[in-house]
Amino acid sequence: MKIIYNLALLWYIPIISGLLFQFSIACNQVLEIPQASLLADSLQKQTRDEAGVANIVFKSADGGQTWQDISEGLPENFREDDVQRDGFFANDNGFYLRTDDGLYHSQRNSTVPFWIKEIFPGQQSRIAPGRTGILAYNYEGQFLQKINGTGTWSPAYTNFREKEIRTVFETAGGSVFIGCNRGLFRSTNSGKTWKQVQAGGWAMKLVESNGILLATSQRGIIRSADEGENWEAVISEGGVGIAVEIIQGGFAAITFNTQSRTRRVRTSYDGGKTWQPIDAGLQEQANIARFNKPLSQVGSSDSIWHPINTAPLPDQAFITSIIQVGENFFCGHPTGVFRSSDKGKTWKLILPSVENKVFNLSVSGNVIYAIPRNGGC
Repeated sequence: MKIIYNLALLWYIPIISGLLFQFSIACNQVLEIPQASLLADSLQKQTRDEAGVANIVFKSADGGQTWQDISEGLPENFREDDVQRDGFFANDNGFYLRTDDGLYHSQRNSTVPFWIKEIFPGQQSRIAPGRTGILAYNYEGQFLQKINGTGTWSPAYTNFREKEIRTVFETAGGSVFIGCNRGLFRSTNSGKTWKQVQAGGWAMKLVESNGILLATSQRGIIRSADEGENWEAVISEGGVGIAVEIIQGGFAAITFNTQSRTRRVRTSYDGGKTWQPIDAGLQEQANIARFNKPLSQVGSSDSIWHPINTAPLPDQAFITSIIQVGENFFCGHPTGVFRSSDKGKTWKLILPSVENKVFNLSVSGNVIYAIPRNGGC
């Protein structure tokens, strides 16, 4: 299924004997976007019911101009709500997705939905890219690693004794970091010994660029300039760090602001020392095209990101992703995927949300993958 958002939305619905009937829905005004979005939900739900797996993974190879649902080929009983928060990633080889019955891989240069089922012997539900191969892990602290070019999985980091695992990350220099609810731990000898380098709550996603490490944490965004030995908070607004990514010449990050009760999007071009907001235009466009989504539709897992408060949260509280492809920024928002061609000054909705879910965005080269999830987290 190919979805085109330009001057018109072209929807193709399978009917008798595989014939196709084309609908064209004009979309010339911004205020018409929510209506188009609701129609998209209806048609995509119908397609899923008739053709099996749908709405799991969307792909764009042209900067977000067109999107293709590449879910076909995944297990028939796999649904959007089955996608784990850390059960997918993209790297130079394409997109990887963990399902109940294995690990699936889609190459980024594939022009049709096609998945390769990888051999996977364990029960670990979370996956991450490693320097020498894919890492798989679970909340209890059991790790497996697959060596590139082989089908062999082996136990890894068996000397790590902590539980409540949130992430694992290997640096270019060979250090290994494991984030858990108690903080961040580092090993400089391939996992033989471990040292806690950051305390005071959980640590999650890490990125590395030009010798600088950044991580999302319970304190916000934290930074290290000495290979992870010491860490300091560089964005702290009373809330937690949601996402951090490498962009051209710097970093992008999303944090939760407890005063505005929204997630803020920022960029840094000095190695993560100072940060500039780029979400003013995003808030304006989202308010025009918002869904007024009831809070009951947000997954319960979102409580880890936001302090408990019974008042309804605005849509900005559920922004989940910020990436860069070429000169464009892309942001996953409850309204859909937004694109900015002027470094965040203005934003345009290019892919409406699916069934009131929030797109998590990953990138492989110039290919964007969008995965809809409840609440975004």
